[in-house]
Amino acid sequence: MLQKPILEVKGLTKIFGRGCSQCKIYTGPDRETNICPTCKSIVACSDISFELFRGEVLGIIGESGSGKSTILKLLNFEIDPTEGEMYVNTPDLEGKNLFLLNSFQKRKIRNSFIGMVYQYPYMGLRMNISVGGNIAERLLISNYKNFSYIRKKALDLLKKTEIPTERIDDLPINFSGGMQQRVQIAKALANAPLVLFLDEVTTGLDLSVQAKILDLIKNIQAEYGLSIIVVSHDIGVIRLLTTRAIVMKYGKIVEAGLTDQILEDPQHPYTQLLVSSQL
Repeated sequence: MLQKPILEVKGLTKIFGRGCSQCKIYTGPDRETNICPTCKSIVACSDISFELFRGEVLGIIGESGSGKSTILKLLNFEIDPTEGEMYVNTPDLEGKNLFLLNSFQKRKIRNSFIGMVYQYPYMGLRMNISVGGNIAERLLISNYKNFSYIRKKALDLLKKTEIPTERIDDLPINFSGGMQQRVQIAKALANAPLVLFLDEVTTGLDLSVQAKILDLIKNIQAEYGLSIIVVSHDIGVIRLLTTRAIVMKYGKIVEAGLTDQILEDPQHPYTQLLVSSQL
């Protein structure tokens, strides 16, 4: 029996601007632009389709402006798509296009099934609320009410993410960038998400700190069996964390497949350029 994907995305498109019938035709890697020459709208991503399976780590790689981070914002319901469908394989949601649900239903799904770790910690953390408070907030919106349980859960998550538990009442603003990312990861894991989204989580960190964060993610993924989507411009991150990868340019997928195959024997000229530039 074939395994069903835990997440399925079909024809995902986001156009910033009024859009027109020419937007998709005159943008993309073949045109070397994502700006429509007719209406000047920006085609951030166009006709993106992929599946994510249980326990799989999928990478989305591309340079700045390729549309990879826009995809995560769409999947996390931060912005609305122009077109597209998204499905999750759960008994109560199977067969429902999540983009057509109302705002309350979307918020419930995001709180219950999705964990998000942003490139910039201030986007995922309340910097003037304690570390424990940040994690507690995530648990409270997931309907946990018992204070002692919430405190214990927060301490457990700090241990998992290798943050000293005695710092549970410290403010994230007083942490280093690497430690802030660990707090973000702890907060994202609080609701035991079905899918974890990682958006450029090592950008701006020292190499030694990057290595520790990546090692932490690998260990957590193995322990929890998480399904993860990793967005990065760094081939090293994609190589280390992912099993399958999607390569994007100007809002469209130019190559997709097993990570090892793509990076060892890239077929598309853009992928070849990406790989050679980081050797």
